Amino acid sequence: MSKRILKASIWCILYVISASSSFGQTASNDSTYLQNTIAQTESNFRKAIGQESRLYNGPEYQLYDRTIKGNAFYPLDATTWENGEVNYDGIVYKGVPMMYDIYRDQLAAVLYNRFSIYVFLSERVHDFTLADHHFVRIVADSINNNNSGITTGFYDQLYGGKVEVLAKRIKNIQNATSSIGIPETYFSAKNEYYIKKGHTFYNIGSKSSFLNVLKDKKSLLQKYIRDNNIDFRDNREAAMVQIASYYDHLGN
Repeated sequence: MSKRILKASIWCILYVISASSSFGQTASNDSTYLQNTIAQTESNFRKAIGQESRLYNGPEYQLYDRTIKGNAFYPLDATTWENGEVNYDGIVYKGVPMMYDIYRDQLAAVLYNRFSIYVFLSERVHDFTLADHHFVRIVADSINNNNSGITTGFYDQLYGGKVEVLAKRIKNIQNATSSIGIPETYFSAKNEYYIKKGHTFYNIGSKSSFLNVLKDKKSLLQKYIRDNNIDFRDNREAAMVQIASYYDHLGN
């Protein structure tokens, strides 16, 4: 450990001891005070270690050709950095300015100097939250009897109960010719869906394939869908989340 990090660690320990003492004297039952103290301590620690943080560990981000229309990011309308949370090397970092490049399946962030852009090493990212969406990393080689076609990468965890509903956000680069005969290159987006039940992943292409995975409660789910006017065509993701939640509610 460098002297700078050692000093920062000692400072933070003293800070916590001091805060804990004050807390015990004046607000022993105030959990909000304690939470704020911990949050401030974490923030000060991150600032103290600065560029030596393990968070800043990855290659430089490569920009795209500006002639390609659209962008490679999620959300689809992303135009700037958005603060998010990432679990990197087992440490949770909050308030990190990030963008998720779904074409390359990479999480990019701004360095401490607020100028340079780098890419997280994907194998060290356990999960991250961005734009109110929680993404988890799945390693295909760790899945037994994987017949779903799921590949290693980041997946949007739409629902994370006893069963999980996951979306794979995808962008491809397409070539076309404009109405006046000019070649164009642009990003096109699509989604693939999966459900995890037990230790098995299933690819979901339709309402029927979704219900077939949950066939032990299929008749009850069909009644629930009718009673609540749930329409897969209107909003597939919301429908799957609602049905999966009800399935968990029914129990096994």
